[in-house]
Amino acid sequence: MLEDAYLNLERTVLTQGHEKTDRTGTGTISLFGYQMRFNLQEGFPLLTTKKVPFGLIKSELLWFLRGETNIRFLLQHHNHIWDEWAFQRYVESADYHGPDMHDFGRRSLVDADFNRQYQAEKKAFCDRILNDQAFGDQYGDLGLVYGRQWRAWEGHNGQTIDQLANVIQTLRTHPDSRRMIVSAWNPADVPSMALPPCHTLFQFYVNDGRLSCQLYQRSGDIFLGVPFNIASYALLTNLIAKEVGLEPGDFVHTLGDAHIYKNHLEQVKTQLTRTPKAAPKLWLNPDKSSIFDYDMTDIKVTDYDPAPAIKAPVAV
Repeated sequence: MLEDAYLNLERTVLTQGHEKTDRTGTGTISLFGYQMRFNLQEGFPLLTTKKVPFGLIKSELLWFLRGETNIRFLLQHHNHIWDEWAFQRYVESADYHGPDMHDFGRRSLVDADFNRQYQAEKKAFCDRILNDQAFGDQYGDLGLVYGRQWRAWEGHNGQTIDQLANVIQTLRTHPDSRRMIVSAWNPADVPSMALPPCHTLFQFYVNDGRLSCQLYQRSGDIFLGVPFNIASYALLTNLIAKEVGLEPGDFVHTLGDAHIYKNHLEQVKTQLTRTPKAAPKLWLNPDKSSIFDYDMTDIKVTDYDPAPAIKAPVAV
């Protein structure tokens, strides 16, 4: 099964990982250096041992492709996966005068009242992002994160570089190039980012009419984040392959610090009791030719029959 590569990652980290502290204070079981490979000819690698919301993956990738850094676009598409970082920046600002909202990942598991209060405060924050232009411009922006680096990397001369468009052009003209790389890790801009890029660099490779992509991810939250990253980059590979007239090949996922948060251990064990099903199929609107022209209705998965979702808190 296509999904076995991911389940083997979970098993390996559980059995061979090391206990480590982390920035969030949650604690992890961690392993350094791990690689998975997914043959995209076998199907679309959206996990079936738990439901993964593909709509969130689509809207996040479209957000990246648009070069945007403000969560307003995500909220307009009912996507809340980046809320926590924007909200925490607001909580830590001089403009926030509400109750203490720190340590959500730990406190929410043991304090139901705190969890309810946190969710109410965050909902009010998101509503204000959508309805108050000035507030949204200030506190909805996450800094120079992925989309900005992919589409408008600022060079030393002040000119911007559209890395993704350059890669697509190279695929058309020099498909054997070894320089088809997009980097989100810009050391000069990292201090301005709400969260420095976890998926830092990806490279494309063409062979036998197929386009493959390898991602290097410096830090991978195995239970919550990595399933999204697998599906997102598989989708990106399919989109670009279609645009340049190639078939999708392999998605190779290389992880630096691959970790399971300690407050996700029971969820991982539950997932590992489940048997994966056949991978779903990806449908892309045949009338769209450029990856920059897609919207939500142009991308779908079919034959997706996952097991129920397994909830877990985000470590911020």
